[in-house]
Amino acid sequence: MTSDMIINHKDKANALLKADADKILKLIKVQMDNLTMPQCPLYEEVLDTQMFGLSKEIDFATRLGLVDETVGKKILDELEKELSVLHEASTRK
Repeated sequence: MTSDMIINHKDKANALLKADADKILKLIKVQMDNLTMPQCPLYEEVLDTQMFGLSKEIDFATRLGLVDETVGKKILDELEKELSVLHEASTRK
């Protein structure tokens, strides 16, 4: 593989992971906007499943050398902070 191809694959991997993280972030934001309803275990299960899937995607991309481990960790950390805010808001209701 040429150096340009490797860089292109890394850029694509980063873009795909960030897009998947954005989808999860949108799910979190929707739930935060609708906290007037009781906490929904099904919704929490979906978020947990999505987070698990994203962590596996990041692990795979990291093992391939397409994503730096610190970048992957940062993506997950940011989402976990948002989930923590959601959890705190839902327990206050």
